[in-house]
Amino acid sequence: MLDENLPTFFFKASTDTPLSTPIFLRQDGSDLQPEYLFRRPDTNLPASKNCYAVALYDSCNPEVLYAEVLVQPEWTQPTLSQAEIRAQNGIPPPPVPIVPQSFTVQLYNPDQQVLVKQIPGSWNSSAYWEFEMPQISFRAPSASALDRSQSDPAVSDFTPKVAFKWKRDGKFSKDLSCFLVGQTAEGRRNKEPDIPIAMFKGGKDLTIYQPNMHRVDVEDFKGLEVVLLLSAPVIKDIFFNPSREMFNISSPNANPGPSRKRNNSGPVIRENGRTAISPVMAGGVITSPPPRRTSYPFPPGPSPPSTVNPRTQWGIDAETARLKALVEAEERERQRLESLEEQRIKKMLEEEEREQRRRDAEIAKETERLRKQYGVTPVNGPVSGSVIGNSRQRIQFAPQQVPLRPTITTPSSAPPPRPRPMSTGPSNFSMTNGWFGGSSSSQPKPPKQQQGQSPYLQAPGNGTASSSGFFGGKKMQKKRSVFF
Repeated sequence: MLDENLPTFFFKASTDTPLSTPIFLRQDGSDLQPEYLFRRPDTNLPASKNCYAVALYDSCNPEVLYAEVLVQPEWTQPTLSQAEIRAQNGIPPPPVPIVPQSFTVQLYNPDQQVLVKQIPGSWNSSAYWEFEMPQISFRAPSASALDRSQSDPAVSDFTPKVAFKWKRDGKFSKDLSCFLVGQTAEGRRNKEPDIPIAMFKGGKDLTIYQPNMHRVDVEDFKGLEVVLLLSAPVIKDIFFNPSREMFNISSPNANPGPSRKRNNSGPVIRENGRTAISPVMAGGVITSPPPRRTSYPFPPGPSPPSTVNPRTQWGIDAETARLKALVEAEERERQRLESLEEQRIKKMLEEEEREQRRRDAEIAKETERLRKQYGVTPVNGPVSGSVIGNSRQRIQFAPQQVPLRPTITTPSSAPPPRPRPMSTGPSNFSMTNGWFGGSSSSQPKPPKQQQGQSPYLQAPGNGTASSSGFFGGKKMQKKRSVFF
């Protein structure tokens, strides 16, 4: 502490409430009095992701919000070659977060935005952060409706402003000092020296150098005090030791790619070895709704189109590439299975065809053997096994010549005529003419049509004297002598 008589703000962190840090004020050797409440958003909120946010509330009334800061990291765009992208299976590397070169302190009642911008250092000077405060912040009382319809002086571009800057006490020191930037007097080549107005020591206490405050031509000293209390811890957190945990950035699954070109010279947000916190921040700073306000720093207008966070877009692209690769792998596996099934079916058909040819060859061989054994000649000539296998024609054989059966003479049939001696005369006389001179017709009768072979029917030819014709023939004539 520089002097106990100077107003000093102490940040007292508590283990019971890690998200809320009370700020106590001591002045003129008095006891510590609660003045503000320094709060951080809940890291478990789904709306909190990929950002750094703090807010300053009233210690007695937690619903009163004085100011807040929301810082979102910048993301580098990957500039990889096609070979590097193919080496990563087509999945682009995750973008690398980088600390932005500026952040904004949003003041309320009256609404005002204070831009804190980083100015990079050179070889003989260190970096510093500058901001401006308007000389006039409050609207003058007026009964005119025209005056009440105008914007607040803090928002107007015509309001003169006073410049301030935060500087490090040393090149490697984490202590900060705030200076009132000296102005250039008329007729002088050199400007006035910077005047210190505040010191931030060790990140735990902020001392206001009150003797120099009378030289600060600012109407809203309360707003300046709030800006000093918020800007100093934010600079310490995001510029001195940036980390993924500070911005609530989850560690990517993929390894970061090679070095990329980036336009921002700010430090790269790295992981300090601890387990990365799950996605937590992405929107507002406050957990409770802020008090209703009647004035706005800018006139309402059409909202700009919503843009997707580069980190979220990379996650979407990585998931799309993963699903695409999964679909392609499934398609290749399906084609492989179809090819194996086609080969199996083709092999099965070839085996069936070979088996059918073997059977046809065996059938042709057996057929040829039987033909040679029984002496059968095929109707269509010799048939080869290939013809049998292709056309599968049936072999037709000529009917076998069966030998005639011998004729069996039944007892009822007439025996063949015996040769007659020459003395008996011509042999054209039948026995039916009688032995004793009975004349009969010399011409032979036509044979009757044979109806069937039966032992009771007369045999074909001329009937003899002893043939009766089985009840239907002519009556037998008496024998006549051939001599009379």
